[in-house]
Amino acid sequence: MATKTNERPGTRAVLRHCNMSSYKVREVLDLVRGMEFERATEILEYTERAAAPVVLKLLKSAAANAEHNEGLISSEMYIATAYADEGTTLKRWRPRARGRATRIRKRSCHITLILARMPDEQIVRRRARVAANAAELRARRVAGARRGRNRAADAVAEAEAVAAFDADAVIEELPVQTEVLEVQSTEVLGTDVVEADAVETEAVVDDVEEAEDSNLEVESEAPSSEEEVK
Repeated sequence: MATKTNERPGTRAVLRHCNMSSYKVREVLDLVRGMEFERATEILEYTERAAAPVVLKLLKSAAANAEHNEGLISSEMYIATAYADEGTTLKRWRPRARGRATRIRKRSCHITLILARMPDEQIVRRRARVAANAAELRARRVAGARRGRNRAADAVAEAEAVAAFDADAVIEELPVQTEVLEVQSTEVLGTDVVEADAVETEAVVDDVEEAEDSNLEVESEAPSSEEEVK
């Protein structure tokens, strides 16, 4: 004789009189039935259904019951059974045209989740998978850090090379720049010197002419003075 659904072994959590139709809840339960606890939690967190938060809260309650009451690890459990039964239906009336009335059915349901421990072989495979993922993640982090250090070292080497290249270029350009400065200075100083020499030569010529004029005057005045002496 097969085991009844509500008699299956495991840790259970029951939510009674949930103000929601059992049909809507069953659509969400069909998504996670038979899955591992962690995978089911991820699916329920990103499911856009009104029943998803309710089922997720009930699933976490069942995991907490398993950890506290039976000392099990929630990550090594799976959803063995998940079902929703119809609860009481509240009947209300809505007035319509011509004195008629329409029935309103406010349905409810009872949600049951049963978590069971995975088989030993599955647990071993899961632990190996988790260890492999952790090792891969650690290797990626180490490789990323190593790439970051290599990038930093390459950047420093490139900056040093650029600085050295600029210094060599400046040293090579110094003689050319000094020659250009000398040529420019000679050109500028040459024009100034020529102008200064021209001014000095004009002043010297003027002085010479004045001296000659003064000598002529002295010579012209000398005989007259001798005659006066005689």
